[in-house]
Amino acid sequence: MSEAPSTTPVCYRHPDRETLLRCSRCDRPICTSCMNDAVVGHHCPECVKEGRRSQRPARTAFGGSRAGQLGYVTTGIIAINSLVMIASAIVGGPKAIAGAGGFFGLLGTGTPLTDFGEVLGYAFYGGEIHGIAEGEWYRLVTAMFLHYGAVHLLLNMMLVAQIGRYLEAQLGPMRFAALYLLAGFGGNVAAYVFQAPNQPSAGASTATFGLIAAVIVVNRRLLRDPGPMIPLLVTNLIFTFTIPYISIAGHLGGLATGAAAAAVLAYPRLPRRGLKQAVGLTAILLLLLGAAVLRTQSIF
Repeated sequence: MSEAPSTTPVCYRHPDRETLLRCSRCDRPICTSCMNDAVVGHHCPECVKEGRRSQRPARTAFGGSRAGQLGYVTTGIIAINSLVMIASAIVGGPKAIAGAGGFFGLLGTGTPLTDFGEVLGYAFYGGEIHGIAEGEWYRLVTAMFLHYGAVHLLLNMMLVAQIGRYLEAQLGPMRFAALYLLAGFGGNVAAYVFQAPNQPSAGASTATFGLIAAVIVVNRRLLRDPGPMIPLLVTNLIFTFTIPYISIAGHLGGLATGAAAAAVLAYPRLPRRGLKQAVGLTAILLLLLGAAVLRTQSIF
């Protein structure tokens, strides 16, 4: 006599495997290779994928992506600044490496800025009006990636590495990038508005001052002690007002813009928190652009 066919269900993905397990969500039979542990019972692979698509991604306290914990934006900022420094040394030639205030300088006026910086950094140069005043508005952004020497670059990037990772993890990558760029832009606008026409200005210090202010604002919003940042801020302010050739307007402008941008990111609440943050940052940007336009009009 022939054997009766088996009535045991088979896995829907592996027909050669009999199983008594079923997906607790769709009730399809699944084998041990296909089952995924769930709070109640087991789920099949398709139900797991569907659940992931419908699940909202985790967000920070300020609405940013948790991808900020990886620090990609912070690393990118350091890489861009370093590459611009290398490019400035290459374009400047041997004088950029050996000259006073050059590649190893701190705040001098070496060849890297004379050659490369004339394209990226200056609002004015040598008393001759050009640059931003002649419509080269990109200088208000590119100047924050240009440095007077390796020491100048190293000091700024150390600050970015130390506090940038923290802020990026708290705000998320997109919000952190917006904060950094807006703080640097605000410092450059302040330098353009308040500095003498023949005074050059460059460096990420405008942005890093904004980051220091942002940590204080964010920590206060999170009810954390901002005290550890105060000595760092005071030290940098002392350097700003005591060391020659430092852009006081640029540093203070970056500080104020960073604080304002951080407040816009930290204090709006749901609903539509993202929209409120975007509107606030846009308003700050428009105010800075208006100040730059008024400065240009006053020159002519």
